[in-house]
Amino acid sequence: MKCYFTTFIKKRTMVVTEELIHEYAEGAILLDGLEEAIIGIVEEFGAGPRILYSTSKIVTILKESGMMDEGEALEYFYYNIVGGFFGNQNPVFLSDHLDY
Repeated sequence: MKCYFTTFIKKRTMVVTEELIHEYAEGAILLDGLEEAIIGIVEEFGAGPRILYSTSKIVTILKESGMMDEGEALEYFYYNIVGGFFGNQNPVFLSDHLDY
């Protein structure tokens, strides 16, 4: 039996500024050159706040660098970014690039 869940989320544009990050996510890891892919700040019980990145925006940034096609950008993303440990407040990634 398949079970389908539908969630309705009110879309809202959030501009995550450096000031906002310093105020609410002190110590969070920022990824160089991917500032445009930041879509929020998340918290987890027992851990400090972390920066939330959009996977689709990261892939777009990597492709627009002119050095990668989409497949190479995804491979780079998963191996070098998701697979990297940058510190205790490692960034997290929204899988908004998947077609459901």
